[in-house]
Amino acid sequence: MVGKWHLGFYRKECMPTKRGFDTFFGSLLGSGDYYTHYKCDSPGMCGYDLYENDDAAWDYDNGVYSTQMYTQRVQQILASHDPRKPIFLYIAYQAVHSPLQAPGRYFEHYRSIININRRRYAAMLSCLDEAINNVTLALKTYGFYNNSIIIYSSDNGGQPTAGGSNWPLRGSKGTYWEGGIRAVGFVHSPLLKNKGTVCKELVHITDWYPTLISLAEGQIDEDIQLDGYDVWETISEGLRSPRVDILHNIDPIYTKAKNGSLAAGYGIWNTAIQSAIRVQHWKLLTGNPGYSDWVPPQSFSNLGPNRWHNERITLSTGKSVWLFNITADPYERVDLSNRYPGVVKQLLRRLSQFNKTAVPVRYPPKDPRSNPRLNGGVWGPWYKEENKKQKPSKNKAKKKQKKNKTKKKQQKAGAFPKCHSGVTRG
Repeated sequence: MVGKWHLGFYRKECMPTKRGFDTFFGSLLGSGDYYTHYKCDSPGMCGYDLYENDDAAWDYDNGVYSTQMYTQRVQQILASHDPRKPIFLYIAYQAVHSPLQAPGRYFEHYRSIININRRRYAAMLSCLDEAINNVTLALKTYGFYNNSIIIYSSDNGGQPTAGGSNWPLRGSKGTYWEGGIRAVGFVHSPLLKNKGTVCKELVHITDWYPTLISLAEGQIDEDIQLDGYDVWETISEGLRSPRVDILHNIDPIYTKAKNGSLAAGYGIWNTAIQSAIRVQHWKLLTGNPGYSDWVPPQSFSNLGPNRWHNERITLSTGKSVWLFNITADPYERVDLSNRYPGVVKQLLRRLSQFNKTAVPVRYPPKDPRSNPRLNGGVWGPWYKEENKKQKPSKNKAKKKQKKNKTKKKQQKAGAFPKCHSGVTRG
């Protein structure tokens, strides 16, 4: 693995090399400086964030822009690997993400873009385009290309206030509108049967795992209940997707919809809960789906948001349920929840079914022990189990045994997640 991990690191067991990757070169956090590889989470909480396997990569603290640095590492990996042997290479570029930074020469083509954030974003994306080209050339140079599959995938929509654009889709990153959840992606390979086509079938990020296992002629245990589907024939041959629904999210903590209630959800679902689900053509949203404007490119000026160009939508209209036919209305302009109450009820039931399988939420407060100052100036695993304890008196020991029993029950219910060593995840 090369690039951004962002899947937790409080214990060593959570690191990429303990979660199925043979090697890792990259960052652990969600963002940071592209040149110094430092990140400040808050005042006094700053540290270096670049790793080689399980150790801080201080040797690379030399100001190389991360997009180029990661590409160089990928080129080295491919140059030293035998193309006759299989390889899975996961490259999670930091770009494009805030902070908006790019080498100067990439700005040359974008002087006409007035909005400085949009100009920086364009420059960063040009550098990323060049990186993808260089990775593709490396696959060809070192004899991998003819038997390779390149999957380009993204995690969420753009952030208009930081140079991104989802136009003409509604909403932005962090919301459940299509602008927040519909991401850019493509598959490039000499092994594709139908090239140059557009796939409009339902595909979710969890589908990559079973798809890749199948392509690598691996086996998935039938007892494992995966969320994903093998969608290779859908992508390569244009067949219908085996997927009929996508649970976009259920957030039981975020219940800020003032007008949401169980009654508004026909007694099936509390519509104060922020959630979204897609079933075939239909998409249902409940609660407060988040910032819901349609934002044309560059409608944010350097002086701040320019609302003149925005189509403003207010959510204080008493609504907590929306229904859209996404195939006919991908821009989510026509709410059909009042016209099709039967479909609303059907999707609310599906939400309720999904929710029954949910793991209890654990959202702990920040732990001061994670401060890089206490860990050699580096972001990294910080949690240490306290093994050495004083022997309690007999009466205290009995009480403690009872407490420990209840704690163990809670832990089994998911009260304190642990990262299991050597487990690969989709």
